[in-house]
Amino acid sequence: MLDALLAEHGLDPAHPDAVMDEARHWVAHPGIDSDDLVDLTAMPFVTIDETTSKDLDQAVFIEPFGEGHRVHYAIADASYYVRPGTALYTEALRRGASFYLPGLVIPMLPKVLSEDLISLNPYVDRRALVWSVTLDASGHVRDTRVQRARVHSRAKLAWGEVQGFYDGGDSPAPGLEAELLALKAVGEKRLALAEARHVVHFRRKEVVVHLDDGDGSFVAVSDERLDVERYNEQISLLTNEVGARFLQEDHPDPHPIYRVHEPPSHERLRRLVSHADAVLAAHHMEQWRWKPDEEGLAAWLRRLPRAGEEGRVAQAIHHAAMRSSGRAVFQAEPGRHHGVGAEVYGRFTAPMREIVGVFLHEETVEKLRGAPFPESLGWADGALREAVIHASDAARSLQRELDQEANRLVLDQLFAEDLAAGRARRGTVMEVSQGKAFVQLDDPAIEVKVYRAHLEKHWGERAEAEGVVFRGKTSGAVRLGVGQEVGVEVVCKDEQLDRWELYLTP
Repeated sequence: MLDALLAEHGLDPAHPDAVMDEARHWVAHPGIDSDDLVDLTAMPFVTIDETTSKDLDQAVFIEPFGEGHRVHYAIADASYYVRPGTALYTEALRRGASFYLPGLVIPMLPKVLSEDLISLNPYVDRRALVWSVTLDASGHVRDTRVQRARVHSRAKLAWGEVQGFYDGGDSPAPGLEAELLALKAVGEKRLALAEARHVVHFRRKEVVVHLDDGDGSFVAVSDERLDVERYNEQISLLTNEVGARFLQEDHPDPHPIYRVHEPPSHERLRRLVSHADAVLAAHHMEQWRWKPDEEGLAAWLRRLPRAGEEGRVAQAIHHAAMRSSGRAVFQAEPGRHHGVGAEVYGRFTAPMREIVGVFLHEETVEKLRGAPFPESLGWADGALREAVIHASDAARSLQRELDQEANRLVLDQLFAEDLAAGRARRGTVMEVSQGKAFVQLDDPAIEVKVYRAHLEKHWGERAEAEGVVFRGKTSGAVRLGVGQEVGVEVVCKDEQLDRWELYLTP
C-alpha cells in the first residue's frame, strides 16, 4: 500500500548515483577540523527527540547568565555539504523536504549524511551553526550571536525520559541535571511571554502512525504533547525568530526567506463568534460565550472547560478556531507570523529535512563572511530563493496530502477490525455540512467523515444541516450537533464508492 502511495507521488527513498558520489566524498572529507570552525566541544550539548529519531538537527545547552540565561542552540551544518550547483543541492531542491509515512522516511538528503555525518549524534564531533541568545530574567532577548562551530553532543535523549525527570524521576543524563532544569525554566518563561503576546495554543492531540514490526500492520497512537516538547519548541521558535532578525538587519546582499502567517480576518473572526455562539447555545453553555471587545481570542480559548461533555464542546470550538486561522507560507518579503507572535520568522532549525533551512544557513554564513558565495555556483541568489520558496511550499502541501492518505489507510485497517469484532469507538462531532458530519475519534485522534445519506438511513427520516446541527425534516428533532459525544459504529464498506458506512450512536 505504501509502495503504491510513493509511486503515485513520484517519491523514491533512494538517491541518484551522482548524489551518492558526492555524499561519499563528504564522508571521506568531513571538514570537522576546518579552520573556519570555533571549537565549542566543551559545551555539554544534548539532543532531545523521539526515541526512534535518527536525523538529529538540533542540540541544546542552556546556562545561567546574570539574572537570566544564555541559550546555545546548535543546528546541523547541512549547508557546508549541500551547496548550490551540486548534485546534492539539485536533488534536495527537487524534493524540497523529507517526507514521512508510517514506518518510512523519504529523506531529502542521503542517509549517510542525514543520519550520520551531518546529524548531531552523541559522542562524536560535528559541524554546526550555533546560535547563542542571551535572555534576561523574564526571558526577553538581550543579545544574539551566531558562529559556525564544532560541537560534541553528550547524549541522545528522548521526550519521555526527560519528562519523567521533570516529574520527579531519575535523570536521563547524570551530571547534566542543571542544564535540563534550565531548559524547563527558559521554556516556561518563553511560554509566559507567548501568552502575554496573546499567542493562541490550540488543544489538539498528536497522532503518530507506525508499523508493527511483527505483522506490518498500522499502529496509531495519539497523545497530548509533553511539557518538555513545548519547552524545546520554544527554543526552536526563539532561534527561528532571532535568525530572521539577524538576516534582516545590515545584510550586505540580503535574500532571506520568511515564514509568514496572516492573522484571521475580521470576517473570519465574525464567523467564528457566530459559530461558537450557536454551538454553546445548543449545549446550554452560554456562560462561555466569547466577547471579543472584552477578551482576546487566546485568553478565551485558554479558559474554555477541559473535562467531560463541556470539554468536548470546547474541543470542537478549538477545531473551528484553528480552521479560521489559515496557513503560513514562505515568501521573500518580511511579514508577521501571527501563529507564533513574531514580527519576522524563518525556518532555520531543520536543514537536513527542509531545503529552506539549507538556504537560510547559506545566507547566514554569507553574512558572517561578509561576502556572497562564488558566482561560479551557478545561481543568482534571487532566482534560487524563488526556487526554494516554491519547493518548500510544494513539499508542505504534499506532506499534508500524504498525512491524509496515510490516515485513510489506518482507518481502513481499524474499521475492518472494528467491523469484524463488532466494536464501536467514541468521538466528538467537530463540524456538520449539508452532505456530511466530521467526527474526531478519541483514539486515534483522526477525523472521519460520516455521510448524511448513511445517517438518514439509520434515522429513518431525511435531515438537513441547520447551522451547527442536523435536524430531522419530519420530526424537527435535533439529530446531531457540533460538540456532541458519539459512538462510531462500522456498518459496512461501500467498495464502489470506496467509503465506509458509519452509524453514530449517543
